[in-house]
Amino acid sequence: MRLLFTIFFIFSTSLLLAQAVNAPLNRDYYHLLERLEVKSGKFSEGFHASMKPFNRKEIAQFLDSLDTGDYNRKDKFNHNYLKNDNWEWVDSADYKNEKGIFGHIYKTKADFLNVHNDEFDLHINPVLDFSIGQESISDNRLYTNTRGLEVRGLINEKLGFYTFVGENQVVFPSYVNDYVSDFSAVPNEGFWKPYGDNNEGVDFFTARGYISFQATKSINLQFGHDRFFIGNGERSLILSDFSPGYLFLKAETSIWKLNYTNLFGLQTADVVLRGNQLSGTQYQYPRKFLSLHHLSYNITDNINIGVFEAIMSGDSSVAQNPIDPVYFNPLIFYRALEQQDGSSGNALLGMDFRALFLKRFSLYGQLVLDEFLIDNLRQGGWWANKWAVQTGLKYFNAFEIPNLDLQAEYIVARPFIYGHDSNFTNYANYKQPLAHPLGANFEEWVATLRYQITPRINFQAKAVMAEFGTDTTAVGHFGGDIFKTNNTRYTHINPDTGSRWQYGHTIGQGERNTLQFVKMTLSYMPYHNLFLDLNYSIRNQESQFGNNTSENSFYGINLRWNIPKRENLF
Repeated sequence: MRLLFTIFFIFSTSLLLAQAVNAPLNRDYYHLLERLEVKSGKFSEGFHASMKPFNRKEIAQFLDSLDTGDYNRKDKFNHNYLKNDNWEWVDSADYKNEKGIFGHIYKTKADFLNVHNDEFDLHINPVLDFSIGQESISDNRLYTNTRGLEVRGLINEKLGFYTFVGENQVVFPSYVNDYVSDFSAVPNEGFWKPYGDNNEGVDFFTARGYISFQATKSINLQFGHDRFFIGNGERSLILSDFSPGYLFLKAETSIWKLNYTNLFGLQTADVVLRGNQLSGTQYQYPRKFLSLHHLSYNITDNINIGVFEAIMSGDSSVAQNPIDPVYFNPLIFYRALEQQDGSSGNALLGMDFRALFLKRFSLYGQLVLDEFLIDNLRQGGWWANKWAVQTGLKYFNAFEIPNLDLQAEYIVARPFIYGHDSNFTNYANYKQPLAHPLGANFEEWVATLRYQITPRINFQAKAVMAEFGTDTTAVGHFGGDIFKTNNTRYTHINPDTGSRWQYGHTIGQGERNTLQFVKMTLSYMPYHNLFLDLNYSIRNQESQFGNNTSENSFYGINLRWNIPKRENLF
């Protein structure tokens, strides 16, 4: 921990330039940005879409660079909405309200309260998320009750800051409750407590915050507690926002056609139970250390390729201070360091790509290798040949229908990928995957339809179909649960010799499960970042031996203010 602070303050002595914070992760918000980028037909200078969240200043520069002459009424609305949301950085925006409330509230369209001068820039917004609904397989009334505050700003045009706090009581659908019960973790969140007369709900507090500054014209540094997403799809196989936030230090270098990101994160290795209760603040949970670097290169104006490497390190002997300074080297192969130092860390590497064409399409994909030996491919199904692949296509203004956007995505992950020898080296944080929510040992198809009916009314439908394998017996695990260790894996029988061998592992092995999930949302935005949602979902899961079979539908109405939708699409 002290090492992270030391490195941060060394960087902070550098020359500081005007610095913005990030636009929080929000799939609907980032879809609008990508839509405008694809419509332009090329990447914006210095804008690398695979590394999220985006810096607000870079968003503003991108918006100012666009030619809006051929925009229809809906696209103009979207463009103005995004400019108003980042008004302090854009060259021109219709962001002011002619009459604020009591002279101070909503002087601008995007901010409940703000102060803006040469020395201090401050934006304060309340956060509310109220929902009520019902599911078909229980009498529990589904609801969300979130109250919070979001604050961002700039001090002396040098130091940016951001904080988000929220108090939450939620009654989830049954499948989410099953996840909470199985892993002692609430998706996307950290510490939690049971809630309600019959413990049908959960209570948790969300807190994120960081500071941001520009060390040089090309190097941005951020330090705090938050989460990230690498990729251009609904899912990420490299780093997703499924797990809760974590302490991080990020250095992002953007120069020429390159974007190079170093991310160092202190992760929670396990969630400790004391009796039947989570330990909470009485005991410090064991920790581990994530080091990741990602290099993105715009080969042409519309073709991008990226490469990444990550390593998770730690063990029980350093459970409270697992930071290994050797991995702070920003320009080296982690695998080489791991071998040289005799580390037992878990290394992953891979690539991603994105291509825009015809001002209508965005083609993207990812490849991740955990362990891989080509020689073992000849015998088929070696347990340690662990890889995952994603490919997807987005189609904007589909079939010449304005503002109808379609997306299709396919993902396959081999058994045992992301798992390792212990919770200190698996690719997870707070009992939640850092990549895909299904973990490993699956195939998945995701389809998304977005249609902007009017500037303020949007319809969205998402469909997920997945096939995955789960464990059925105590003889070992089949590779889907990344929290089970390598030495407990199931071993197949060699059909030729009758002896146990390390081959024969196939995707979906174990108890085969089929998941079908459709979620539809109709949203109305009466005012900036205030949303009224009508939701309806159908989720059916069939398992080979009936252990996980369920059929459920649920619906609800949701009022959101300055907060994205909670998806739980798994």
